[in-house]
Amino acid sequence: MKAAIIMGSKSDYAVVQKAGEVLEGFGVETETRIISAHRTPKAAAEFAEKAEENGIEVIIAAAGKAAHLAGVLAASTPLPVIGIPMKSSTLDGLDSLLSVVQMPKGIPVATVAIDGAENAALLAVQILSLKYPALRAAMKEYKANMEKEVIAIDEEFRNGK
Repeated sequence: MKAAIIMGSKSDYAVVQKAGEVLEGFGVETETRIISAHRTPKAAAEFAEKAEENGIEVIIAAAGKAAHLAGVLAASTPLPVIGIPMKSSTLDGLDSLLSVVQMPKGIPVATVAIDGAENAALLAVQILSLKYPALRAAMKEYKANMEKEVIAIDEEFRNGK
């Protein structure tokens, strides 16, 4: 099982690395690249066109401002693409969010919150879990552990700790 994490700029790495950590924690192999939809459009199209034959099963794409990377990749592959809109200096990421979420009919991109790398990775794991039952079991365990943590925190809170 393999996922790709593509970022439009090296400056996105501080956020995007969190997706890699989540995927690694679930045992998902990742390929991480910097490919710009605008500065390297041929490389973006070529990557997406060859992703499936290179063993990639889901793509996470992070970009800011105009944030066309996820859409450019989705246009060139049948694989699921998850877009991470990155917080930008101008409009706090709202520009990125709107660019990623407003895809034309026929080119879907799943979109997570601004800088939502962890959720992008978790969504990728859930997509992959349709094919890999061990991932589904790991996701169930992850959610059960999350529930236990919240219950424990609530209990401490109620007991005045």
